Amino acid sequence: MPDTRLGLDLFSKNLIEILPAAVYVCAVDGVITAFNHRAAELWGRTPALGQTDEKFCGAHKLYRLDGTLLPHVETPMEFVLRTGQPSHDQRVIIERPDASRITVLVNIAPLFGDDGVQIGAVNCFQDLSVQEQSEVERLKLEEELRQSQKMEAVGQLTGGLAHDFNNLLAGISGSLELAQLRIRQGRISDLERYITAAQGATARAASITHRLLAFSRRQVLEARTLDINRLVSGLEELVRRTTGPSISLEMVQKAGLWTALVDPNQLENALLNLCINARDAMPDGGKLTVETSNTSVDEGVALRLDMPAGQYVTLTVSDNGVGMAPEVAARAFDPFYTTKPIGLGTGLGLSMIHGFARQSGGQVRIYSEPGEGTAVCIYLPRQLGAEEQAEILGFSAPSPQAETGTTVLVVDDEAAVRMLVAEALIDAGYLVLEASDAAAGLRVLRSNARIDLLISDVGLPGGMNGRQLAEAAREHRPTLRVLFITGYAENAMITHGHLGAGMHVMTKPFSLGALSSRVSELIQGEPGISSASHPAAV
Repeated sequence: MPDTRLGLDLFSKNLIEILPAAVYVCAVDGVITAFNHRAAELWGRTPALGQTDEKFCGAHKLYRLDGTLLPHVETPMEFVLRTGQPSHDQRVIIERPDASRITVLVNIAPLFGDDGVQIGAVNCFQDLSVQEQSEVERLKLEEELRQSQKMEAVGQLTGGLAHDFNNLLAGISGSLELAQLRIRQGRISDLERYITAAQGATARAASITHRLLAFSRRQVLEARTLDINRLVSGLEELVRRTTGPSISLEMVQKAGLWTALVDPNQLENALLNLCINARDAMPDGGKLTVETSNTSVDEGVALRLDMPAGQYVTLTVSDNGVGMAPEVAARAFDPFYTTKPIGLGTGLGLSMIHGFARQSGGQVRIYSEPGEGTAVCIYLPRQLGAEEQAEILGFSAPSPQAETGTTVLVVDDEAAVRMLVAEALIDAGYLVLEASDAAAGLRVLRSNARIDLLISDVGLPGGMNGRQLAEAAREHRPTLRVLFITGYAENAMITHGHLGAGMHVMTKPFSLGALSSRVSELIQGEPGISSASHPAAV
C-alpha cells in the first residue's frame, strides 16, 4: 500500500505493518495513502486509499473524554498538516460503525522530504480501552482477594469465639444448674464451689471480649499523661514473680524519658502479656529485658512502620528464647492465632496489644529470629504535659456506706443489668431511681428529684444515646457527675475523643463491688471535677 507521492517503499510498508499501534499515513492534502491492518481493526472498517482524513474520521465520530461530541473545526491531523508541528498524546473517544466506543491515544508526526518540505503526516492510535479494561479487571480481582481474606479472617475469628465461648457458657450454665439443684436439695454447702466456677468462667469471657475490643480498636481507653518508667518500676516485682526464678530480669529505663498519653491499665496488661509470652518462649530459662526509650521517627521509617512521623516513647520486651519463624511472626497479631498447645493460649494477647497501640496513636512491631529470641516494641506518641502517677491494678477495697439520701439514677435498657446494679447500690446505702431508656431518664433528670450521680449505658433505645442523655442533663444540672457503663462504645457515641469534666467510664462486665467502690469515689469527689480529665480515646 505504498504511495509514490510520499516515497514509501517496501521497507516503509513493512515497518508500519509491524508497529503495535494503528497507523495510517496522509499526504499534505489529507488523502490517506497508506495504513496497517491494526488501523482497520481499531476503526472497525478499512480506510479507503484516496479517502481524506476528514471524511474518514468524520464518519466515525470523535468525542471528548467528557462524552461531548468533538466539533469538526480542525482535526489533529489537519493541525499537523497545516503547521508542520507534531500533536502528542491527545485522548479522544472513537465511535465505530457498530456504535461501540473506544478510548484512544493519538500521536501525529509530520513527514518531510529530502528538501525539508512537508509531504504528509503519520497518524498513530493506541487503544486505551484494553488497558482500562485490564485495570478494571485487576481492581476487581484485588477486591475479590480482599473480600476472600476478610471472610477467612471472619471465619477464623468466629470459629475461635464459638469454641471459647461455648466452653465458658457450659461452665457458667452448668454451675448455675447444679447450684439451683443443690438449693432444692438443701445442700447449700456446695453452692460456693459452683458460684466460684461460674465467676471464673465469666471473668475469662470478659477478658476475651476486652481483648477483642482492643484488637478492633473499639475499647474505651482512659488515657493519661503518663511516666512509663514509673509504671514499669511499679510492675517489676510482679513480673519477677510471674516469670519465675529461671528467668533473669533486667529493667533498662531511659533517663529523661518523655511522657506519653496512654491508658495505664491497658499498658500494664500489654506489658504483663509480653513478659508472659517471653517466659513461655524460654522454657529452660533465659534473660528477659524490659527497656524504655525515646525515639524520633522520620518520614522514611514511618512509612516502613506504617505510622505517622514524630516523637515516640518506646517500651520494648525482649528475650533470648526460641524465637519465631518469619511466617509465624507475620501472623502473630492475627486474632486467635497461637502456637501454644490447646488450652494454654487464646491467641488474643498480641492482637489486643496491636489494637491498643494503634488506638493510642502508636504502633507495635515484632523483631525475631529462630533460635535467637524475640523483641516486641510498642511505640506510643510523646505527650507534652505534666506527669501523673499510673494507677496500679489491684483489688478494690470495700466501699464505705453512702450518706443518707444520696441518690443515683440508673439508666439501662437491659432489665437484668439494671436490677443488679440497683440492688448492689441499695445494699451500699444509696437511694436508686431506675429508667429503661433515655427519654424516661431525662424526665427524671428534669424533675426536682435529688440526683447525685447518673449511671447510664451508652447504647440506649429511642434515638438518644448515653452521651446525648448526659449532655441534655447537664443543661439543667451543670455539675452532675456521670458514669458511663458500656460493653461497646463508638467514639462518636461516648466521647468524641474526650471525656468531659465529671464524666467517667466503666466497661462491662464489671464486679458489683468494683462498681460500688467507683460510685463512692465519684460521689465523694468535688462536683464537676473528673479524676480522668485528660483526653480519652475510644
